[in-house]
Formats: sequence, structure tokens, C-alpha cells
Amino acid sequence: MSEIAFSNLERSKMIESLQTNDFDLVIIGGGVTGCGIALDAATRGLKVALVEKKDFASGTSSKSTKLIHGGLRYLKQFDIGLVRETGQERSVLNKLAPHLALPEKMLLPITEKGTFGKFAASIGLWVYDFLAGVKGIDKRKMLSKSAALKKEPLLDGKNLQAAGFYAEYRTDDARLTIELAKKATKYGAVILNYTEVVDFLEDQQVYGIIVKDAFSGQQYEIKGEKIVSAAGPWVDELRKMNNSLKGKRLHLTKGVHIVVPREKLPLNHSVYFDVQDGRMIFAIPRGKATYIGTTDTDYKGSLDRIVATKNDRDYLLKAVNDAFPDIELIAEDIESNWAGLRPLIHEDGKSPSELSRKDEVFEAPNGLISIAGGKLTGYRKMAEKIVNLVCNQLKTEDQKTFKKSQTRKIALTELPFQTNKEVSDYIDKVSTDFKQMNIDPFYAWYLVTNYGKTCYQIIEQAEKGNLSNFEINLLIAEANYCLQNEMVNTLEDFFVRRTGRLYFNIESVKKYKNEVLAFFAEKLIWNQERIQNEEKHLNELIVDATTYYDQEF
Repeated sequence: MSEIAFSNLERSKMIESLQTNDFDLVIIGGGVTGCGIALDAATRGLKVALVEKKDFASGTSSKSTKLIHGGLRYLKQFDIGLVRETGQERSVLNKLAPHLALPEKMLLPITEKGTFGKFAASIGLWVYDFLAGVKGIDKRKMLSKSAALKKEPLLDGKNLQAAGFYAEYRTDDARLTIELAKKATKYGAVILNYTEVVDFLEDQQVYGIIVKDAFSGQQYEIKGEKIVSAAGPWVDELRKMNNSLKGKRLHLTKGVHIVVPREKLPLNHSVYFDVQDGRMIFAIPRGKATYIGTTDTDYKGSLDRIVATKNDRDYLLKAVNDAFPDIELIAEDIESNWAGLRPLIHEDGKSPSELSRKDEVFEAPNGLISIAGGKLTGYRKMAEKIVNLVCNQLKTEDQKTFKKSQTRKIALTELPFQTNKEVSDYIDKVSTDFKQMNIDPFYAWYLVTNYGKTCYQIIEQAEKGNLSNFEINLLIAEANYCLQNEMVNTLEDFFVRRTGRLYFNIESVKKYKNEVLAFFAEKLIWNQERIQNEEKHLNELIVDATTYYDQEF
């Protein structure tokens, strides 16, 4: 198979490749786990295909808390193995993509009735650092009440006793997924979005899938020796289709985050704080915004339209106002929200927050392999587990041999950064250039942390236009880059998962949506019906991101 550019402009070539090749491994699901599996398998020499029914990261993998973290609260559940694995994976990912794993100092306020007392917090954070192999300045520190208030004056001084100060990493989950998919194609994987599985090819054993292209309606077959489902919340739906839904099943829970302007909650650091119901949530500054989350509730609604309810909103507002009593956030302060699902493994008698975040592999008698559960941080180890399983089966059945996992040392992006300091220096350089052109230096941070060093391609195009219209020039340059390099097919792909603007800069979406729509319509040769559908759908997304419903769909 020749390498095919990761662009929707090459869609027909990808479809042809999927139809005319037989693969060692066919993956269903283009989230972080599926794309991680594709990269691991392709780098070991397997012939790999991956299909996603919507866009990459359109499910759970764009709806997380956007942290690469070990899960401090899992120590309380004595889930030492999970904490060790995900804690160590933080540092691995930081080396693979420093601009997508940015150091984020966390404050853990200690209050009289909180989850952690002084002693428990000190020991817990020490164990957390030990398990994760944290070294140097990132090691935890215990702060007195006065020192904690100096770090974060907005904390509740009346109830505060002390605080822990420790390190996590902030990420963009959707961008991470996209980079994994792009890198997998560099190693020969054939990857395509908007391609839905409608049936399985089976002759005692599953040997392929029948898929439907979302745009043309065309159906075709993709054949592979091994079929893996990494479809997140849809894993059980595919097991039903495959007549293999037996034994353990998924337990879906919903998580909601709200976003407010940074000036409404001007935190100096991220804070991980207690809620009255015994849970803990985050407040995380990001660019010009601060986001708060997450909720954790059982979910029985639509898998294709997950929304925030008034109860979700009120829960988060009360939690943040209790933790920062001088802020007094109200519903009108919220700019946007996102809601997503966690595909956890059901355990009788356990509440959503008590369910394990460990991954689980299901092997059906007809050969379908499914994986669910797990955390964003642990995607690489989940991928390694699945590809080890596939390789062992292929070795037994076909006498094929493959390399061991290579992904621990494969940089995820082109022109990779080596360290977080290099990322910071690069941001400073771009910021200085922007200041000289009277451009908001915020865009330096935004572009580098989204696109890494390849952002220079976007900047060069944006600077060719009138600098007084830099924001729209930048948007069009971004759209062009994503069209050429990141398989964008819809306005939603661009505004939600490639740029994050619907969540973190929703005003720019409202202000410039028509210009971006016109650009895509021209480049992708959309007819009038498609233009109208795209406009309608984007408006619906804006409504869902700014509305709180009485109940779920």
C-alpha cells in the first residue's frame, strides 16, 4: 500500500484502498484508543485499517476533562495498579508530544470535612509521586494555609487548613487523537472517518465488516484477519450486531463541564476540590477561559446527542461557589459546556463514581475483540495490550511474527518538540513576533499548543492577508491547514475537534461561521442542500453548547 495523504481530499483513494486490500487488523472506532491501536499495530508491521462512523474523537475522546493525569482519587479506592500505570504514562506522553502534555500545577485544598486530611494528603501525594516516578521540581509539596492562599487567593480561607501542590499535565484530547491518527498513516495505516459499520462479515469467524460512507451512501466490504472494536460507548451496540453481547457489559456515565471567562474565575492554578456529595472536581484555567467539571451520573439517553441539563449546571455552579465563595458565579456567566460519556464496565451495586476506570477486553467466540473502559491517559498501554493479543493470535494461526511495541519512543507530531521548555520558548518567540504586529499574543499560545511547530504554516498564510483582519485570516488559514492535513469534512470537525473553539472561544464561532462555511463550501464543492445542512447543524451545536435542558434526550 502506498502512503495516502491524511486529507479528506484523498477520500476516494482511501476508500479504494480499503476495498482492494486485505488487512491483518481492522479497527472500529476512531477515538484515542482506536487510533492508539492503529499506531501501535502499524509500527509493528501489521497492515491496518481503521474506520470511524463520525469524526475522529467525536465521542468520549473529545469530552474528557482534558488532563493527562494518574487519577489521585483512585488511591482512595486502593486502585494502586491503575494509579501506577497512568501516572507513569503521563511522563511518557509528555516526552512524545510536549505541546500536548503541558505541565499543570494542581492545588489540593485540605478542609476539615474534605476527602483528604493533612496527613492523608501528604502520604497520598507522596505515594502518587512515587508510583508515577515523579522527580525534581514536580514532586509534591505540602503548603500551610497562608502559603496556599498566597498561591490561590480565591480559595475559601474560612474552611482551608492546608493544601497539597502537585503536578499533572493538561492536554487537548481531540488534538491528541488526531495526531495519533495522522502518525499511524505515516506508518501505512489506512484510516477513514464518516464510515459506519452496518454489519459483520462472518463465516463461523468474523473476517471483515460492511461499512457505509456517510456522504455518498456507498456500502462496501473491508476484510481483515482480526477485527477489533474500540467504539467506546457503542461497544455493546456492536456486540449486539455481532450477536456476542454476553457476560460483562458497559455502564455508561455522563460527565459535564462548564466554561466561564477567565476574568469570572481568575485562578492562578488548577484546583482539585471537594464537593458536598463526597466527590471531587476540577477548576482549570485554559487560555482566556476557566472550565469546571466534571459531573458523574448514570446515563440511559441517546448515544448520539449528549447534552447538559439544568441539574448538571446547578451542581457545578454550587460546587465552584462553595469552593470559591467570593466568586458568586451565576448561570449567565457560563459561556459554553460540553457533555460526554464514559464507557465503564458495569459492577452491581456501585455508584457511577465508584466504578473502576480499568479497561476490559471482551473476546467473542466468533473472534471479535472489543475493548472498553480505561482512561485517556492510559490509551497507549490499552493499545499495546490489544496489539499484543492480536499479534499472538496471528502468530499462532498464521505463523506470522511482529515486533514488540514501539510507541514508547515514537514522537506523535511532525517537527516534534523535545521538552516543555522548548514549547515555552517557541510560544514566547511567536508571541514576540505577534506583539510587533499588534496581534494578540494569546494566539501564539493557542496555535503552538494546538499544532506544535507546524503552526508556522498557518501563521504564514494568515500573515499574507490584512493584519487588521488577522482573526478571520487566521481562521481561514486554520481551516485550510485542517482541510489539507487533518481530514476535516464538516464545520463541526473544525470548530469542535480541530480547534476547540466551540468550547473555549464560542464567540469567534458565532462571529465568523459564515466566512468559514463559504470557504469549506468552495473547497469541498458543497451544493446548496449541503451548505444549508451544515449551517443548520452548526447552529444546533451552538444551541446545545449554551443551553441546559430539563432532561436528557
